[in-house]
Amino acid sequence: MILTGPAIAAAVAAGEIAIDPFEPARLSPNAYDWRLGSTLRICDGDLDAATPTVFNETTIPDDGFVLVPGVLYLGVTHERTGSERYAQFLNGDCTIGALGIWVHVSAPLGHAGHAIRWTLEIRVARPVRVYPGMTFGKLVFLQTFGGSCSYQSTGRKYRHSDGIDISRLYEEIQGEGERP
Repeated sequence: MILTGPAIAAAVAAGEIAIDPFEPARLSPNAYDWRLGSTLRICDGDLDAATPTVFNETTIPDDGFVLVPGVLYLGVTHERTGSERYAQFLNGDCTIGALGIWVHVSAPLGHAGHAIRWTLEIRVARPVRVYPGMTFGKLVFLQTFGGSCSYQSTGRKYRHSDGIDISRLYEEIQGEGERP
């Protein structure tokens, strides 16, 4: 079950959902319109799942930053979101899709109990200028069923994330992290 905009607002007021900063005007019928943060990591060279990703980090200036095809950008949400009660689903929307921007296609699920600023995978079809704080997608909240299981209590490798995170698959490959 997906929460409606009014249900999200009520859950924020009740302390069941955290959205920081929260702006009621960003609520839509079934989602919250999240924004692009001001930092990008630009992944360099060939990527290897067995080693940490090499990147350069940059701040998106107020007059924008041009994303180019063929480059993997890791961004971050402006908002920090989470809930012990609800799972989250984050995705881009038609406003950025119409610009040829693909965002967060591979990992849209935010587990209950994980309050984060989301790491965003960003790719573009054509050069496009983006700006810090621009609307970049929709966040929906989903009612969970079954026994409670907070992400923070699972020992998962991203449980302490709160910003841009590179892939940590290398930890599993090197035998340092959890195994599926």
